[in-house]
Amino acid sequence: MRIGILSDTHLPNLIRTLDELGPEISDFLATVDLILHSGDLTSPMVLDWLEPFAPVLCVTGNNDPIVDARCKEVEILDVHGWRLGMVHSLKRGFRPVTELQQLFPTPVQIMIAGDTHYEVLEHREGVVVLNSGSPTFPHHKDLRLGTVGLLELAPGTLHAEVMVLGQTPGKPNPGRAMCLDLQHGQLVGLPQETRL
Repeated sequence: MRIGILSDTHLPNLIRTLDELGPEISDFLATVDLILHSGDLTSPMVLDWLEPFAPVLCVTGNNDPIVDARCKEVEILDVHGWRLGMVHSLKRGFRPVTELQQLFPTPVQIMIAGDTHYEVLEHREGVVVLNSGSPTFPHHKDLRLGTVGLLELAPGTLHAEVMVLGQTPGKPNPGRAMCLDLQHGQLVGLPQETRL
């Protein structure tokens, strides 16, 4: 299963929909089976825009004054034997994984969060931690193409990436592309970071 991950879209702002930044986000979403949004949509219209691509699960962010049944405070799901937990903020995500696990009602193998607008992909204490950054305001810079996340899950195997969407003319994308692979809970090779 291919899962696309977004966070911190903060729309509407100077634009109303994600495709106003260019085709990159739509092209990416057209390849996934499920979309996870880890909060700070600021408007349910973002979910409306995402839903034609794939089913969407969303958590509520600190800038989401919206009441929408599609958003929860915490999302837990099981996919091919992997348990994922999604919250908007890991609240100082550098803390030990045992403390981060307390944010979820049950232990998870994959933690997905947003909030910081900075991309993170790491394997710590047996858990994958993924923050996709922001596709619209990467590193809290002004409106431009940023980053998204990808999870490919199958029984016993996991591939995770942070993908740099491209460049907005005159506004460099500060995002970092990263990937890691697990087989039966073990890291395969070393996590990779590349600059596009």
